[in-house]
Amino acid sequence: MYAVLATGGKQYKVKEEDLIDIERIVGDVGSEITFSEIVAVGEEGGELKAGTPTVAGANVTAEIIDQYRGKKLVVFKMKKRKGYRRKKGHRQELTRVKISAISA
Repeated sequence: MYAVLATGGKQYKVKEEDLIDIERIVGDVGSEITFSEIVAVGEEGGELKAGTPTVAGANVTAEIIDQYRGKKLVVFKMKKRKGYRRKKGHRQELTRVKISAISA
Protein backbone atom coordinates (compact mmCIF):
# COMPACT_ATOMS: atom_id res chain seq x y z
CA MET A 1 0.00 0.00 0.00
CA TYR A 2 1.22 3.50 -0.77
CA ALA A 3 -0.03 7.02 -0.17
CA VAL A 4 0.60 10.44 -1.66
CA LEU A 5 0.84 13.00 1.13
CA ALA A 6 1.11 16.77 0.89
CA THR A 7 3.31 18.74 3.28
CA GLY A 8 5.44 21.84 2.95
CA GLY A 9 3.92 22.73 -0.42
CA LYS A 10 5.11 19.46 -1.98
CA GLN A 11 3.70 15.98 -2.52
CA TYR A 12 5.49 12.73 -1.64
CA LYS A 13 4.66 9.15 -2.65
CA VAL A 14 5.42 7.00 0.40
CA LYS A 15 5.20 3.36 1.50
CA GLU A 16 5.63 1.90 4.97
CA GLU A 17 9.23 1.91 6.27
CA ASP A 18 10.24 4.70 3.80
CA LEU A 19 12.61 7.47 4.91
CA ILE A 20 11.82 10.88 3.41
CA ASP A 21 13.24 14.36 3.87
CA ILE A 22 10.57 17.06 4.15
CA GLU A 23 10.57 20.73 5.03
CA ARG A 24 11.00 21.36 8.77
CA ILE A 25 8.03 20.48 10.97
CA VAL A 26 7.82 21.10 14.70
CA GLY A 27 8.62 18.10 16.87
CA ASP A 28 11.33 16.34 18.82
CA VAL A 29 13.45 13.48 17.51
CA GLY A 30 11.68 10.19 18.26
CA SER A 31 8.17 11.67 18.45
CA GLU A 32 5.25 10.42 16.35
CA ILE A 33 3.45 12.71 13.90
CA THR A 34 0.34 12.19 11.81
CA PHE A 35 -0.21 13.56 8.31
CA SER A 36 -3.90 14.02 7.54
CA GLU A 37 -3.58 15.78 4.17
CA ILE A 38 -3.51 12.62 2.01
CA VAL A 39 -4.05 13.26 -1.71
CA ALA A 40 -4.30 9.59 -2.82
CA VAL A 41 -4.11 6.05 -1.45
CA GLY A 42 -3.51 2.95 -3.55
CA GLU A 43 -2.22 -0.59 -3.91
CA GLU A 44 0.75 -1.50 -6.10
CA GLY A 45 -0.77 -2.71 -9.37
CA GLY A 46 -4.26 -2.25 -7.96
CA GLU A 47 -6.89 0.38 -7.31
CA LEU A 48 -6.05 4.04 -6.69
CA LYS A 49 -8.32 6.10 -4.47
CA ALA A 50 -7.83 9.79 -5.25
CA GLY A 51 -9.21 12.55 -3.06
CA THR A 52 -11.11 15.69 -3.98
CA PRO A 53 -8.86 17.38 -2.78
CA THR A 54 -7.97 14.93 0.01
CA VAL A 55 -9.02 11.38 0.90
CA ALA A 56 -11.47 11.48 3.80
CA GLY A 57 -10.38 9.47 6.83
CA ALA A 58 -6.91 8.63 5.50
CA ASN A 59 -3.85 9.16 7.70
CA VAL A 60 -0.12 8.50 7.53
CA THR A 61 1.77 8.05 10.79
CA ALA A 62 5.50 8.74 10.90
CA GLU A 63 8.35 9.02 13.38
CA ILE A 64 10.79 11.94 13.37
CA ILE A 65 14.31 10.56 12.86
CA ASP A 66 16.34 13.78 12.53
CA GLN A 67 16.09 17.59 12.39
CA TYR A 68 18.87 19.07 10.26
CA ARG A 69 19.87 21.67 7.67
CA GLY A 70 20.39 20.81 4.00
CA LYS A 71 23.45 21.66 1.95
CA LYS A 72 24.16 25.29 1.17
CA LEU A 73 22.92 26.73 -2.12
CA VAL A 74 24.72 29.77 -3.56
CA VAL A 75 22.71 32.39 -5.45
CA PHE A 76 25.00 34.62 -7.55
CA LYS A 77 23.80 37.49 -9.74
CA MET A 78 26.01 39.48 -12.08
CA LYS A 79 25.62 41.97 -14.90
CA LYS A 80 28.59 42.01 -17.20
CA ARG A 81 30.54 45.27 -17.66
CA LYS A 82 28.43 47.07 -15.01
CA GLY A 83 30.23 46.13 -11.79
CA TYR A 84 27.03 44.55 -10.39
CA ARG A 85 27.58 41.43 -8.29
CA ARG A 86 25.41 39.93 -5.53
CA LYS A 87 26.10 36.72 -3.68
CA LYS A 88 23.64 35.10 -1.27
CA GLY A 89 23.44 31.67 0.32
CA HIS A 90 20.56 29.53 1.55
CA ARG A 91 20.34 26.41 3.72
CA GLN A 92 16.93 24.75 3.99
CA GLU A 93 15.74 23.47 7.36
CA LEU A 94 14.73 19.80 6.89
CA THR A 95 13.17 16.95 8.86
CA ARG A 96 13.84 13.25 8.13
CA VAL A 97 10.85 11.04 8.92
CA LYS A 98 10.25 7.29 8.77
CA ILE A 99 6.78 6.20 7.66
CA SER A 100 5.37 3.72 10.16
CA ALA A 101 1.72 3.21 9.14
CA ILE A 102 -0.72 4.09 6.36
CA SER A 103 -4.45 3.92 7.10
CA ALA A 104 -7.12 4.44 4.49
